[in-house]
Amino acid sequence: MGNRFRFRSFCWIGFSWILILCVHQVQLSEPQSDGRCDYFRGSWVFDEAYPLYNTSACPFIEKEFDCQANGRPDKLYLKYRWKPTDCMLPRFNGQDFLRKLKGKKILFVGDSLSLNQWQSLTCMLSSAVPKSKYTISRKGGLSTFSLPDYEVSLTLSRNAFLVDLVKEKIGTVLKLDSIENGKSWKGYDVLIFNTWHWWLHRGRKQPWNFIESRGKVKKDMDRLVAYREGLTTWSKWVDANVNTTTTKVFFQGISPTHFNGEDWQETKSTTCMGQTRPATVSTHAGGSSAAATIVKEVLKNMSTPVVLLDITRLSELRKDGHPSIYTGLKGNDCSHWCLAGVPDTWNQLLYAVLSTREH
Repeated sequence: MGNRFRFRSFCWIGFSWILILCVHQVQLSEPQSDGRCDYFRGSWVFDEAYPLYNTSACPFIEKEFDCQANGRPDKLYLKYRWKPTDCMLPRFNGQDFLRKLKGKKILFVGDSLSLNQWQSLTCMLSSAVPKSKYTISRKGGLSTFSLPDYEVSLTLSRNAFLVDLVKEKIGTVLKLDSIENGKSWKGYDVLIFNTWHWWLHRGRKQPWNFIESRGKVKKDMDRLVAYREGLTTWSKWVDANVNTTTTKVFFQGISPTHFNGEDWQETKSTTCMGQTRPATVSTHAGGSSAAATIVKEVLKNMSTPVVLLDITRLSELRKDGHPSIYTGLKGNDCSHWCLAGVPDTWNQLLYAVLSTREH
């Protein structure tokens, strides 16, 4: 009797542990399958296993993103992992990513923040399959990274505004209601769009002389109004031209800058320079920027489902993640991001979303 009782107890204990392990595994592998987990709300935690790759093994990395090679002395910024509040974010698995997207073409369209994310993903994938051959080509505003063994290509189209920038007799005109360049976006399986930073440039950094809005040519206008109008034109193009049974569409959220220390309870003159740790949720108040609000409102009014990679808040906390003076160039860059670094998390989020949806 005693032996039988002990045997039953052992069986129940063993079954309980197996059940716990199975549940834990489901949480790790399918954290968003029921749609209830918000990947974009959480905090940064130290993880000795990071970074996901070594830039010395990524020979095609842009010099200005390779902060370690440019002399950045600290390495703590490389060791942070994004941890959602209510679930586990799957660790990036490059081989799994390539298997799921075998035969697919991915297109990033946007400004230098799209370059930042595209460059990050090329390094993540090449480090995941170091023995696989790759090709990389640049022609005009297009850069393409391909892994022939997997029939996967990642293309970057440099396009700061998404809408058309046209040279005319009067000068260069930013046409808020025209998107002829969208013809080149067709034929891809995954589209990842981004635009914002260039809408704020003025003076010598402003690449246009005039702005055309609703048939009227102007010298200038409210930039947020212009941004909304341009983004609405893009949204109409997506609604009219994208077949979502074959193409998935993402919008990369607004990537924040760190030029004003008041954003994280330091002096206004404080910038990203010398920052070595992330801000905390308590020290960085955050709050939705006007541009981020416009993005969400425009996406909400679309008939085509577009996934927002809502990277704004998690990136706001990474005042330590910018190249600053370690770009190999002059100046203090608090707009772009070091690689390895924050854009790797953007791609980890992209992988997580793609992994929980059918291809």
